[in-house]
Amino acid sequence: MKTMIKPEADVAWQAEDVTVGDVLEAVSNIRKKFALAEAQDAELPHPRPCVMTLVGVAVTDAEERRAQRTTRAIANHHPAQVIVVRDQPRLRPGRIDATISTDAIRSESACAVQCEMITLHVRGAAGEHLAALVDPLLPSGVPTYLWWLGTPPFGKQELTDALKICDSLVVDSSRFEAPYRSFLELTHLASSSHQNLGVGDLQWWRLESWRETIAQFFSPPDRRPFLNGIAEIGVDYAGEGRANRVAAALLIGWMASTLGWKLQRAAAGTGGTVVVHFAAEGWRPVQVALRSVPKQHLAQGEISAVRLVGAAGGKTFQLTVLRDPDRVRRVAPDIGAGAFQSLVPTGGDDEAGFEIAQRKAAWHRDVLHQNLDNLHHTATGDPPGESRPPHPAVFVRDRRHEENTRVLLTLIDIGGADTLRHVQHVEPEDEATLLLGLLSHGTHDPVFTRSLAAAAELMSAI
Repeated sequence: MKTMIKPEADVAWQAEDVTVGDVLEAVSNIRKKFALAEAQDAELPHPRPCVMTLVGVAVTDAEERRAQRTTRAIANHHPAQVIVVRDQPRLRPGRIDATISTDAIRSESACAVQCEMITLHVRGAAGEHLAALVDPLLPSGVPTYLWWLGTPPFGKQELTDALKICDSLVVDSSRFEAPYRSFLELTHLASSSHQNLGVGDLQWWRLESWRETIAQFFSPPDRRPFLNGIAEIGVDYAGEGRANRVAAALLIGWMASTLGWKLQRAAAGTGGTVVVHFAAEGWRPVQVALRSVPKQHLAQGEISAVRLVGAAGGKTFQLTVLRDPDRVRRVAPDIGAGAFQSLVPTGGDDEAGFEIAQRKAAWHRDVLHQNLDNLHHTATGDPPGESRPPHPAVFVRDRRHEENTRVLLTLIDIGGADTLRHVQHVEPEDEATLLLGLLSHGTHDPVFTRSLAAAAELMSAI
């Protein structure tokens, strides 16, 4: 068990117009002071654990706050060296302002751990030498992840030098200022950088629930032949223009690269509609349609529906996955206090009769609460498995802000059998969860690499 994390970290050191040597000396003194304070009289200072170095690069105030909040949430559970660099090239004169914040994590079964967050405000041309600023602060023997919160300066020496001292580059392609062009540049970087460099995209992890749902449909052995029978795929996404097709292209790129499809031709029409033709084994045609659908509660570029249609082994099949589908609900019967009047008669006009009626009403009310989910299914007509939300579900948010819980409705039609329905509640995907999931699974992911290349090929064709 760990102590509760404080809302804000403690500022242990702060100075203006410093050198990297000053920052390194301050960090060493803070660590030494904490180690001596935690050591018992008969003990030597405990070594400082560190599993990775996480470097976040921000260019705006909002990005800096996001980087601090996210990296702190991760470091409080996974001891890490955290560095946040705020690049301010237009401010003069050139100098470095530094702040070191600390969090002490105390466990009942282990020694206390202190996590330090180094924040560097770099003004002027010094920001172009990111590698020289960060390299002296990096501990040896642990991987270093470079998280660029906005659009990395692809093709510039600043990024090239920074990648030489890092093991992986992490980005979020949904936050690129020019998503189409930057996505293609990200693909080129992933294919042309040194082989030890890993590349990760938070956009890829937002597609995890979609990829898992599609893969699970083909998981049973009797459905494996359906993989070779896919004929049509439809993907709906929010927003118009090719810049908002990155997520859809990544999903199609994952399927095409996994099943060995070859891109033949693609054509973009009006209203955000795109038709793509692939050739599978034996030149079997597979048609993919990308369609822009207005969804006010979704961020630009997010996927709202996926449909797969095909036939194999003498059976037709269709898989439909809908995000936050609109469902018509019937008005629930009166189950409020008035319903107890006919259900629980008073039994007389005296006080004893009223007391008995009140006890019976309270008992029936308890039964209602215990069977709330079943009553919800009966009242609304929803199939079993759909739980009543504690509050009316409202899915409204701005682009890439904190996510709400999502609902994925899966419909399966095989042959002439009845439609199978499955409702899945996907937990909120805050930035810390996405980043931690990406780092824990590794950024050297061959599935993502080949999906990225296939998606870039598709994006280039349209």
